[in-house]
Amino acid sequence: MQATIYVTDDEPAIRSAIVKRLSRRHHTVTGLESGEELVRAVTQHPPDLILLDLKMPGMGGIEALRQIRPLAPQTLVIMLTAYGTVENAVEAMRLGAYDFLIKSVDLSGVDPVVDRALEFLALRHRVEFAMEDQNSAYALSNIEVRSPAMQLLLGQVRDVAQNAKATVLLQGETGSGKEFLARVIHSNGPRATGPFVAVNCTAIPKELFESELFGYERGAFTGAHQRKRGLLEKAEGGTLFLDEIGDLDPAMQAKLLRVLQERTFRRLGGTEDLSVDFRLMTATNRDLKKDTARGTFREDLFFRLNVVTFELPSLRVRTEDILPLCMQAMLRFGKEFGKEVLDIEPEAQELLQRYSYPGNIRELQNIIERAMILCHDKTLTAGCLPRELRDQAAQITVAMAQGEHPSLRIEMVLGQQTLGDIESALIEEVVRLSDHNKTLAARYLGLTRFALDRRLKKQLEHES
Repeated sequence: MQATIYVTDDEPAIRSAIVKRLSRRHHTVTGLESGEELVRAVTQHPPDLILLDLKMPGMGGIEALRQIRPLAPQTLVIMLTAYGTVENAVEAMRLGAYDFLIKSVDLSGVDPVVDRALEFLALRHRVEFAMEDQNSAYALSNIEVRSPAMQLLLGQVRDVAQNAKATVLLQGETGSGKEFLARVIHSNGPRATGPFVAVNCTAIPKELFESELFGYERGAFTGAHQRKRGLLEKAEGGTLFLDEIGDLDPAMQAKLLRVLQERTFRRLGGTEDLSVDFRLMTATNRDLKKDTARGTFREDLFFRLNVVTFELPSLRVRTEDILPLCMQAMLRFGKEFGKEVLDIEPEAQELLQRYSYPGNIRELQNIIERAMILCHDKTLTAGCLPRELRDQAAQITVAMAQGEHPSLRIEMVLGQQTLGDIESALIEEVVRLSDHNKTLAARYLGLTRFALDRRLKKQLEHES
């Protein structure tokens, strides 16, 4: 990287030689003869890097370092020193200097030390950019949605995010963006500066979940050689996100309920109750109301979790959002792969919009990632898309249509499907939307339960 560098040394020959050496490498280099002059220059314009002589008349290097550190906390400082003052240089590093350089006649040591410092600067800038980019991705102002359902949902999210204590339950199909929405709520509320601790309840064996959630004291069990902070402590002041909460072991459901009621817990093997302050958000692709009716999920815990509930619509019912999501994914993977793909050809757009996305947003992102790998132009073409998108285009697509009342939209390729095919696809989708309640599905279709069963039986016979 090309950097702005200040070289501060009271010896004109050394100062001039270093300035010339670094200038030849296309850096913007300024020579300064005193600590006082350096402080004034940093006050006006902080540089990327400072080379600072340790021993100077008037304000020495140590004092100059003390004064410029609060003025330019991001600037790296390399101390210039003679052999006899190495200990002082080490002390300067304790005060915030990045490195020290022993002055030599040929100044051969300047380049590697400066290069190392600038490599560190470049890495820090990349990390900071990545963090800024990540944080901006969760800003409500940067989230583009076109479907009425998602616009309404994000409007509600804005209000809920400001309430630091409201417990939130996110429901939706796998891959519909539940964790993303949880991060949006966290990032746009008063707990944004606190930690966001995400845990998949199915990823931790039930035998280990308690110790992971609560932590443990040394000697609590065999192998507990030292105290370990649990997820509750790690989420202090921030958000604890429990994904797939519907699969949580019944015994752990009871213990989680107590934490939510008392806002205290004990580490395994501990004797002291510890207070905890966090916002709890949970997510599931299950119907927790039905699970409570079956007795597989605690009703009292469900009431605790169900304070604010958001139902994330599947991607197939919000087709207006498909292309914006595709463009976002293209930008993301374009940066990752070093490609500049700026557009999607019409045929590819049609294939992307007509696909049903059983894996929802996660599947869409995987499709775009694959397409970006195969794309060698600035326009994403249909040939870059997976075969299943082209195969499904020849099939009948039945999807929810936006509007005041629930309705279905049927798409088909003329000449490739029969009336019977359309009827079968329609019945199949209505039964699915009715959660396989055949009585309800029959009512939606204007059929008797007997007539629906007869048609379903006929479909099975035809398929076999």
